[in-house]
This record gives sequence, C-alpha cells and structure tokens, in this order.
Amino acid sequence: MIYPMPLINDLLEDLDKVLWYCSLDMASGFWVVSMTDRARAISAFITPFGLFEWNRMPFGLKNAPQIYQRLIDNALKGTETGEPSVLGRRSYIDDILVTAGSWDLLCERVKALLEACDKWNISISVAKSFWGLKKVDYLGHRVSDEGLEAHPKDLSALTDLPFPKTLRAMQSLLGSLNYYGRFIEDMAIYASVLYELREVDFAAIRDRAGRERSGPTVVVMEDQQDDQATADPKWTEAEAAFAKLKKKIAATPILRHFDTEKRPVVIVYASEWAVSASLVQDHDGVYLPVMFTSRTLKQNELNYGIVEKEVLALLRMLDLGYSMITGTVGPVGSSIIPVDPGDHQVHPGEDKILGTLAAAITPRSEVDQALTAIAPRKEPRRSVDTPVPTVEQDETLLVASFDGSARVKRGGGAFSAIIWRLPEWTVVKAASGWKADMTVNEAEYSGLLLCFDLLEDQDRTRLVICDDSNLVIRQMKGEIDCKAPVLTLLTQEALRQLGTWPAHGLLHVKRAWNASADSLASAALQREAGVTVQEQDWDDLVTLNRLPEILTATTKETTLRISAMTTRSHRKVPNQEVLQEDAVRQLRVDRIRQGQDEEK
Repeated sequence: MIYPMPLINDLLEDLDKVLWYCSLDMASGFWVVSMTDRARAISAFITPFGLFEWNRMPFGLKNAPQIYQRLIDNALKGTETGEPSVLGRRSYIDDILVTAGSWDLLCERVKALLEACDKWNISISVAKSFWGLKKVDYLGHRVSDEGLEAHPKDLSALTDLPFPKTLRAMQSLLGSLNYYGRFIEDMAIYASVLYELREVDFAAIRDRAGRERSGPTVVVMEDQQDDQATADPKWTEAEAAFAKLKKKIAATPILRHFDTEKRPVVIVYASEWAVSASLVQDHDGVYLPVMFTSRTLKQNELNYGIVEKEVLALLRMLDLGYSMITGTVGPVGSSIIPVDPGDHQVHPGEDKILGTLAAAITPRSEVDQALTAIAPRKEPRRSVDTPVPTVEQDETLLVASFDGSARVKRGGGAFSAIIWRLPEWTVVKAASGWKADMTVNEAEYSGLLLCFDLLEDQDRTRLVICDDSNLVIRQMKGEIDCKAPVLTLLTQEALRQLGTWPAHGLLHVKRAWNASADSLASAALQREAGVTVQEQDWDDLVTLNRLPEILTATTKETTLRISAMTTRSHRKVPNQEVLQEDAVRQLRVDRIRQGQDEEK
C-alpha cells in the first residue's frame, strides 16, 4: 500500500507558540492490528517446529508503518467531514505529541485523545508517557518553548565513539550525524573526507595494524617519526575531520522555533568546493539559528562562479525549509502565515545585515581557514585524453588481450587471456578460467589478472593491454572512480601488477576486434571450466585476431590513397590525395575513438 508518512522536520516546525507538552507512546504498537487471512498466508515463517502464521501485524513488515500510521490518523481525526484532528497536528506512528499554548487547552486535547483511544480500543503505555511538561523528548529531539535540542544521551554516545575501524561502522556513524545535520553547522563539509573512504582503505589500515602487532614491541623513535611522515594524508585528514565533528557535536546549539512574525534571514556561504547556509531570526537584537544545512559540490558544480554557488546554498535552504519559510496549510487545519515573496533583501556581507551573531554561528570568513586542514579540495573532473598506443616498425613488444563473460544473477562467470608477441603476432600463451558467483565486471578484472599471471615469466619489455570493457580500461587509467568494494580490491591488485611493467599502455577496443579472447571466454562459460590452450590450437586464435588492424606497424614510406566514388556521370571525380604517415596515424586514431564512443 501507499500512504503518505509525515516528515519529521514538518512535525518539529510548528511548535513556536507551545508552552505545554505531553509525550505519549502507544502500547503494543503494531500488534493492535489484526492480520487478514491473505496477510497471514504470505507472512508465514518456517521454524524447526513447523510453519507458523502471525495473528497480529508484526514489526518488520514493509507496509506495517504505513498501515499503523493510517490507523492512528483515522482514530484521531474527527468523524465529521473536514473536522481536524483532536490533537491539532499529526503524529508519527506510535509517538504522540500533545501540544497546547495553555493548560486548559492541553487538558481538553488530552481528554479528546483518551476518548478517541477508548473508541478505537487503543491503549497508551503509561510507563513510557510523560504528561504536562514544558520540556519533553520527541523523535530524538528535546522540545521546549526555547527551541529544539539534540538528545543529550544520543550526543554523548556519539562523542564517546572512537574512530571507526570498518566501513560499516563509518556508515553507521555518518547516518547518525545526518539525523542531527540541522544542528551541526557545515556538517557535510567537515564530513566530506569521511564519505570518500572505501572498504579498501579500511582493509589497508587493518593489514598495517596486524603487521604492527606481529612486529617487534620495541620501536625506535626515528623509525616512528619516519612512519608518521610517510602516513597516508587521507587518514590524517579523516582523523582531523572526525575530531572536529566530535567537538561540534558536543557544542550543538539550541535551535529556535521558526517565528512567522519575524523576518527570516538566510546566511549563505560558498567556497571553491562547498556551500553552506544558515537560517536565523532576530531575537532581541541577537540573530539566533533556526536551521543549518550544507553540502559539498558535485564535480560539474565546481566550475560554477561564486554567485552561482551562493544560489545553490540558498536553494538548498529553501528546499529543506520550504513549508516553514513560505508558509503552508496543513491537512489538520493548522495554518502558518505566509511570508510575502516580494519582501526580501539581498546584502553582500553578513556584517551589513546582522547586528549581533549568536556564538553558535561561525563567521563565514573563518570557514575556509578552518576547513583547509581538514577536508581535501575537490578538483573539477576533466576528460583525460590518453594517446592511443602506437607500434614502430620492427618493434618487439608484448600485447595482452583479455575478456570476461558471466551469466545473469551471479550464475557463474568465465574469463580468458592471450599474450601476443610482436612484430610477428605469434601467440606466447593463452588460457581461460571459470568461477562461480561472479558478475561481468568481476570476470573482466579476473581476465586482466590472468594476463599478469601468464606474463610472470616474461621479460619486462613494452606491454600493451587491450580489452573491450570500457569500464575496466577507464578505471585502470584513472578516468573514472571505482566505488564497488569488490571491484576496488581487484583494481588495486591489477594496478599493483601493472606497476611492475615500466613501459605499458591501455587500449579499449570494440568487441569485434577482441574476437580471440572473446571466443575463449565464451567457450569456458559454456563448459563451466577453464583450459590452457595448447600450441596446436593457437592457429584458431590467430585467425580470429583483428588487433593488427589497430596496432599495425607503419613506416615513413607507408602511404594511403583515398578516392571518392560517384555514380553520377556529370560530377567530376576529385583528385586523389596522398596521405603521409601523420595523416594515416591521425585517421586511425579518429576511427578508434569513434569506436570507443559507440561503446560508451
């Protein structure tokens, strides 16, 4: 089913005129909903004692929150058409917040709530509920008439955490920080370096820690300084950013409730690689924060001018706080006075519009200096124009061609590799392999690693590697990033092996030109087993090989005559032009690039 769930930000935004709160929690939760016969059948589960079915809606079902949310909305809504909720606002699943500007109004709403619960046979957990308080905990926040605070218990748990040692732990930490992103100024900017960490980075740190534990217990002071000097700057920046975030978490400010009677002021900030915005309002001559938001720029946004980046920061604030700033009429009848769109002003600096900034707001002039040592600057993505490898006359070199193929849904994959020796284009070695539970890209990388295995006993002459996988070739060249954890490990191993060849080149070719390696991989996939091709079968690979069309050696005397053909007798045939070596090479490069573009 599809039922609109309330947004947490919307539930926390209309509390500016509230003095009294009741935070209630429904008893039994989803278990108050009876299961239909069809729902029982499709949600049955198997145990060692037999097959069991749910009589009540359990926790963990995909549609359970939406079903329970609809039940609560219907229970708290009046019976008459258009009648608002007995609470004057929506709830979030089983967390009920009763708000009122006076004690009498609070008692009336609590009485109406109890009558609705009695009518719908819904119970309230007394042990988990709090009645008639001026400050309560609601949806991970502490709510009062002063504003919103991040939950102190959750913040203390975050500040006491050590630096995560695994990718999953880092993702869990960043997810918790995102929930309190509105309290942490420039949070996304400080955490940008943490988002860049991958599984391969944590694996390298664990390996280094394992070697240190297995090594000698006595460490020379000079060696320790050398290790620190050669440490990866990525981890230095990550630890510095983590420490800075912990300080910001410990000092999260109280965010004021948005007051529709006060003019909203948005402070935007833009640097070369990040944007940030703060929504503030004037309270007795002091501008206090209402909400923070920030994010790092995407690759295509790095080339924007400073004005365009400031507009991005403003748009992000308007997007997150649209209903709060512009005003909206909610489904329960509570209205917010809209702000006049024409009543706005733009000022070039914060000093000209702000009388006094609250201590929680960092002056924009100090942000760049604080972030330089913590988060790395992103560079605009530029297209890497890698020259196509060329072959000189009578040059002796090795050419490695590989390919990979796999069945759908990880049904197994095959890969192959062929080593050629130039200028004769003779086969040196050829082999194929097969593995279960493999994707196409993993099979391609396995074929590349098989190439290095076959090249292990060869002299380190010039090497040219050819493949029809645009992804693998471009990742090996560094033109695109590799984000999949498994592929990242394979890429690192392939780059390590490639580094043992001082002179090498990478070339992406069309599949038709890589027919030799493709035939080996297809045969291995069909038989689900790899083979080492014997010498008597090399002739078949030579017959299918079309790589000489690309890597053909040329001489200065080589010329190519191109003439146009016409079927109209009245048109003159143009004069034949002789193309010298440079023109021939340029024509060949253009055709290769055209073929690569067709594969993208």
